[in-house]
Amino acid sequence: MIFRRLIWAALAVALLVGSLQSGLQQLQAVPIILAAEVYEGQKAEAPEPAAPALAATHAHADGVAHDHGDAAEAWAPADGAERLFWTWVANGLHAFSMALLVLAVMGLCLWRGARQRSLPLALWTAAAGWLVFHLWPSLGLPAEIPGMDAARLGSRQGWWLLAAGSAALACASVAALRSPLRWVAALAWLALPFVVGAPHIAADPLAGFTGEAHASLRQLGEAFVWATTWLSVSFWLGLGLVAGPAFERWLRPALAHALSPAGTTAGTPAEAAP
Repeated sequence: MIFRRLIWAALAVALLVGSLQSGLQQLQAVPIILAAEVYEGQKAEAPEPAAPALAATHAHADGVAHDHGDAAEAWAPADGAERLFWTWVANGLHAFSMALLVLAVMGLCLWRGARQRSLPLALWTAAAGWLVFHLWPSLGLPAEIPGMDAARLGSRQGWWLLAAGSAALACASVAALRSPLRWVAALAWLALPFVVGAPHIAADPLAGFTGEAHASLRQLGEAFVWATTWLSVSFWLGLGLVAGPAFERWLRPALAHALSPAGTTAGTPAEAAP
């Protein structure tokens, strides 16, 4: 089955690219995150409203008051091998989902009559993925280090989806439309999220820190933005370089057979091709 070939090809790509991404993260992003976490304890927290504080102590049906204190902390992997393992798992799952998307888009391009070889097609598709999933959303909402204040999560998620969706529609307009106005449509889609405006807080995101901690975290924040940018470039570049040969080896022959007139009239399953 073509679908089975797609899954296995995506798994192979994800294993290579996810492992590479995990190694690069340890060199670029993780040191910055660990350095920022050192200052988290120095943040001056705003006082909590009275009502939530009172809610910590309440009476159950037995009439006995109980003080639960702080809510139980969410589980997090321990530093060391456990953290490295789950980071590798997360990167692998992310790479698998993006590899599925890249390979599926390449198959769609082939179905629409694309004549490009597999590697250039994979690189162009990966470049579009980088624009959609990193560059355009990060222009309005750059990466944040631990301890930074930000706008409400729901607002940021909504704007991120708007930016990513607009960039995807811009790429689709350029690739699918034949009218010269496709460039105007693409620019309009790209401008839409910035016309709406990304959600930001009015205050300094590092307002809870003072002195050396504030200055250090500001420098770490700038370094983290560049680190995540280079990581995303390496991720999508690696995805294109690996997905191209994988598509050529496992998917292109089957798709070409299925889309050919001979394969259609014979009714032979494309997966029967070697």
